[in-house]
Amino acid sequence: MKLIMVILCFTMILSGCNILKKSTENMSSIDLFKTYIIGDFNNDSQITVELKSGKQIHPKAIHVNRVADHRIINAPKVNGFWILEESYYIKPEKKEIEVKPYLFLFEAAEDGKIKLTPYVLPKDIDVNLVKNDNPSLKFDYNTISPSPSFKPAFYTRKDDKFYINGLNDLPNGMKFTLIETISATQLIVMELLEKDGRRLTPYETPIVYDRVK
Repeated sequence: MKLIMVILCFTMILSGCNILKKSTENMSSIDLFKTYIIGDFNNDSQITVELKSGKQIHPKAIHVNRVADHRIINAPKVNGFWILEESYYIKPEKKEIEVKPYLFLFEAAEDGKIKLTPYVLPKDIDVNLVKNDNPSLKFDYNTISPSPSFKPAFYTRKDDKFYINGLNDLPNGMKFTLIETISATQLIVMELLEKDGRRLTPYETPIVYDRVK
């Protein structure tokens, strides 16, 4: 009897997994991507492992991502959505929190791809006010523009994950490459900055963000 119950439970688990897989397969890429990218993420697990090994390599990092469609005044209709990303970093052996908010537009593209366009925030804005819990935060679409240094890049979808490898050539021999793998539970992010072929990013492996909310 116990063996039969174990087999039944295992069968139910597999059935649940198959149902979930079919449901995500039927979702459009832009809708599935939205469920992945919105939320709260940190790399606490990665930092814990590094500290146990004797050396912290990556900065302690947090992402707070929320839909920002309601914050963009006069924006044209798009097949996609805006997000406001609050990013916070504490470098190894440092106490200061580095605050980096970003505004991104994600749009559905051909072949199930997702187009990423970063936008430049107004120069006179106080970054400490660029928070998702700030109800008065608004941006006029006519006063923001796509980043001149980060050209639009495309995520591809495979096995219900999204991948991007966006290379940007910058002045003075500089290059910036965004390499990401995004899934339901993790954001794996490598922001590679190079000059004349030499890596300037102080770590050579990605930051691994786990979903916490």
